[in-house]
Formats: sequence, structure tokens, C-alpha cells
Amino acid sequence: MTFTAFFDINNTLVTIPLGSGYDMSWIEAIGTLFGLLCIWYASQEKTINYLFGLLNVSLFAILFYQIQLYGLLLLQVFFFVANVYGWYAWTRPNEHGETLEVRWMSPKKQTVTLVISIVAVALMTLYIDPIFVALTHLSLELLSVFGVVLPAPELEPDSYPFWDAAITILSIVAQILMTRKYVENWILWVAINLLSIGVYTAQGVYALSVEYLILLFIAIHGTREWVATAKQRKAPTGKELHV
Repeated sequence: MTFTAFFDINNTLVTIPLGSGYDMSWIEAIGTLFGLLCIWYASQEKTINYLFGLLNVSLFAILFYQIQLYGLLLLQVFFFVANVYGWYAWTRPNEHGETLEVRWMSPKKQTVTLVISIVAVALMTLYIDPIFVALTHLSLELLSVFGVVLPAPELEPDSYPFWDAAITILSIVAQILMTRKYVENWILWVAINLLSIGVYTAQGVYALSVEYLILLFIAIHGTREWVATAKQRKAPTGKELHV
């Protein structure tokens, strides 16, 4: 297999006996593996998770480009930037020479985050089709800057607008919270994975359902680990050692 053939979605690694059979390409398999490693190392509070995260979103951006899901391609750009920032935030010491510590959000931040998430999900649910059309056209314009000229695909109406909007918005929020080492990010990932399993099962995409089932168990593990870590890092007075 040549180096360029690795990135071809038609280069099948294995056919998974789920449903009528699912041909998993090399790029999807390796990208998925990097994604699982990213989430696992994040649950262990290991900064190397961001290296695997960058590899994961880069490969999936190439995958979405080939199957003409340009809105999702643009979302990978956000996750790429978030991974770069997270790597920086996790390793940059503050004025006291300390790095970020796992902790809970303050009640005020929890309320603000909840309100923003609810409003964003509601708005995206109402306007999800034009939003993804706009994202698709933006992706095409960005690609044209690099000399890649592609015809705009015909996008069908979203099958599950509310659930799709919820998964998209909550994924963005959870990723941001992870970069700041807030425990709540794992609670959101548990919810996201449960929603994803339901949506992909309903659509008959059983391979992705299995993948998100694995991610669900990792997210549950991450929740337990980070809750315990946050508890251990509180001072005897009940105040956090680092905010």
C-alpha cells in the first residue's frame, strides 16, 4: 500500500459484519484508534492525549473531505485549534509556576454554560439546515483558497435536527471545558456518547454505534477518575489548592 493510498476511503482495511456489512477504510480505522487513545489518555490526565487528538481530527478532516461532508470538515478545524490550545493550557505554568489542575466549575460558570448551551442547541435545532449549508459553502471557499475547487453538494434536510444539534453543540462545549480541566466535560461526553449511540443505531450505522459505546465506557471512567482527582486536590479547609 502506497502512502497516498492510505488516505483513500475506498482502501478497505476490514469489512465489519454489522447490518449489511460495513467496509472500514484504513484512514477511518487509524483515525478512530487515535481518537480512542486521545480520550483514554485525557481520562488519565495525560497531556499526550492532545497529540492523538490532533492526529484524529486531521485524518477525519481528510475523510470528511472525500465524502463531501464539508460542514463536519470545518468542525474538525475547530477541534484542531481546541487541541492545540488545550495542549498549551495544560502545560503552561501560571505566575506561581503551577499548571492547570482538575476541578469543578463554580456554580456561576455552570449556570452560564448551561444557559448558553440550551440557547445554542435551540437555535441550531431551528436553523440546522441553513447553518450546515453555510458551513459547507464556507468550507468550499476555504478550500478554494488552497486551489481546491469543488462543486457544492446537494444537502438533504437533517433527519434528527434536535439530536444532531445537541450532539454538535455539547461536543464543542465539552471540548472547551476539557481544555480548562473542568470535571463537567466528562459528564457532557457521557451524555454525548449516549445520544450518538441512539442516533447512529436509529440510522443503521452500527459500526459507529459500537465505537461510541466504547467511548461511553471511557467517558464514564474519565468521570470517575477526574471526580476523585478533584476531591483529592482540595485543601483541608475545603478550598481548592488551585483555581
